[in-house]
Amino acid sequence: MAVRESAGATARTAAARPGLTLAAVAVVQFMVSLDLSVVNVGLPQIAAGLGFGAVGLTWVIHAYALTFGGLLLLGGKAADRYGRKRVLLSGLGLFGMASLLGGFAQEPGQLVAARAAQGVGAAALAPAALALLTATFPEGRARVRAFGIWSATNAAGGAFGVLIGGLLTQYAGWRWVMLVNVPMAAGALALAWRGIAASPPAARGGRPDVLGAVLATAGVTLLVFGVVRTDRHPWTSAATVTTLAAAVALLAAFVLVERATGREPLLRPGLFANRSVAGANAYNLLVGAAMASSFYFMSLYLQHVLGHGAALTGVMFVPFALGVVVGAVLVVRLGHRFAPRTFMVAGAALTAAGFAWFALISPDGSFGADVLGPSLVAGVGFGLCLGPLVSVATAGVAPRETGTASALLTASRQLGASIGLAALGTAAHDRTGPVVTPRTLNDGYALGLGLGAVLLAAAALVALAVLRRKDVPA
Repeated sequence: MAVRESAGATARTAAARPGLTLAAVAVVQFMVSLDLSVVNVGLPQIAAGLGFGAVGLTWVIHAYALTFGGLLLLGGKAADRYGRKRVLLSGLGLFGMASLLGGFAQEPGQLVAARAAQGVGAAALAPAALALLTATFPEGRARVRAFGIWSATNAAGGAFGVLIGGLLTQYAGWRWVMLVNVPMAAGALALAWRGIAASPPAARGGRPDVLGAVLATAGVTLLVFGVVRTDRHPWTSAATVTTLAAAVALLAAFVLVERATGREPLLRPGLFANRSVAGANAYNLLVGAAMASSFYFMSLYLQHVLGHGAALTGVMFVPFALGVVVGAVLVVRLGHRFAPRTFMVAGAALTAAGFAWFALISPDGSFGADVLGPSLVAGVGFGLCLGPLVSVATAGVAPRETGTASALLTASRQLGASIGLAALGTAAHDRTGPVVTPRTLNDGYALGLGLGAVLLAAAALVALAVLRRKDVPA
């Protein structure tokens, strides 16, 4: 029986098509990253079309990022437990359907609900896709190339999402920032169905811990909600303190449940004993917080301060995307010569320098003087660190936990994005003050971008202090 099972597994592996697997994973990652930024440029039109308030509008972003980040551990555990291809296909189906419904939303609650459903689908498909990539390309130059392509599509999705969102918003209407995902989800489904072999689950433990997922998602949602509402309630107010205390209590309960549950824990505590896993996720949390807020601030600066339209704003993000591609190509060419930590430190430092340059924006500025140079610097830096980060985050992890480790990495980025956008957005709002003019808006956005540079500098220090000098090849 064991011989037949081994032969069957070998046949299934042989039946896989690495090229199609890589293509499917690339499309999935591009789509997931795109959805974090494609709505940014269209936010003013979405607010006007559906009647969102200034604070409520941020939940178009938060609803996706929170369900995505909060449920990722459950998605990764499900991929390990029930099979990566099965979970990937299910996530793609849900993501595509939610995008379709969001495109036809008639009121704010419907769009926020659709964005939340998108996040649930993304939480299933993203860790399954990354775990498939890790299993399909386990070592060597092929692995470096595969992760280089993954990192390029990951970052390009976020950067080109602004361009695509701007063009769609101005020439087709804001609803197409949701509907654009439908053909991409269908294409990824076709590639995954044909190119990925149906393999047995990597882990055969008990049922995933749904209670832990609920506690984690509820705790993070309250945490971000409490930070967002500091524009109305000061940090020391009873409302803010109560909300944040409830968030901490839920997250503490999550930790206790993970230690005591009779089911498969979403996150085995011993996983953080791996320095690579712990360091990579701390690094990723800081980078996610800085990048999400920077996209938000630069989009609003170009439109509200410099007065550009949505389409032109999207075009102005292209240099950043090109810089990311350049950084990713450098890693592919040099990844076998240098340790991942080297790229991560250099990438974070370079991106921090670009953001510090961004923080010098002025209300009388221009694209050439205030945006082009820092976009190229920050883009190259961001491209340098993405591929090596994935290799470090999955280094030394058992095959049965690759889905969980992949989910943890994506979760740290999305949670960082949610909390970072909430905290830095609140700081920028406070700096803007009650009198809204191009100059006061510029001051708020500049502060937010400067704080992003600080977060990236902290990420570089984390990589230096926690990660080993000699680690797995990038």
